[in-house]
Amino acid sequence: MIIPAKDEADRIAATVKAALELPGADLVVVVDDGSSDGTARVAGEAGARVVRHARNRGKGAAMETGAEAVRLLDEGRDTPRHLLFLDADLAETAREAAPLVAPVRDGEADMTIAVFATTVKLGGHGFVVRLSRDGIRRATGWTATQPLNGQRCLTRAAFEAALPLAAGFGVETGLTIDLLRQGFRVREVEVPLAHRATGTDWHAQVHRARQFRDVARALAVRDPAVAGRLSRLTGRR
Repeated sequence: MIIPAKDEADRIAATVKAALELPGADLVVVVDDGSSDGTARVAGEAGARVVRHARNRGKGAAMETGAEAVRLLDEGRDTPRHLLFLDADLAETAREAAPLVAPVRDGEADMTIAVFATTVKLGGHGFVVRLSRDGIRRATGWTATQPLNGQRCLTRAAFEAALPLAAGFGVETGLTIDLLRQGFRVREVEVPLAHRATGTDWHAQVHRARQFRDVARALAVRDPAVAGRLSRLTGRR
């Protein structure tokens, strides 16, 4: 499994240890995406293989780096591992991710997306979710429950069919659209996972602004109508 992480030294150990408890788990790769704290060291001490970006490159790049690390480690295996992506702040709940794997392992889905059984709504996150959900529905006809959820399991073939991934926080939106358009089977799975709730301070608001920007860009690349609206909003021609 692959865990992109930035400045998660306080929770990454718990996440890695819990992930290693999943049935059949024999490899956890943490991609330290330019952290300024001890994320890489703590992850390694907890049992993860760690790959580091010297500077922050964004979630999409971290996912690609992690998948490439797994591919290299898979050399010599008869079949490539499926790719389970987990957020770094799941902590102890990461051990509950097994239901995401089963449909992919059993050949019933090419990608699963987690739907958290319990969600916390804080600080206006909903407008980014609506942007992503509406964009996915417009592009594919499919309505996602939690379109920005980063807990996903994919076959290697599905992951490679979606490359290159959308940049930054647009990765989940772009991944879903690209796979559905190519005929891959996508399934949502309810799981009892939970990550740290985002707050309402200015750091959280900046984070949401970046999410909105990245999701909008991912949609614009895939939908000319969205690109036109964004151009009008920004005054670009």
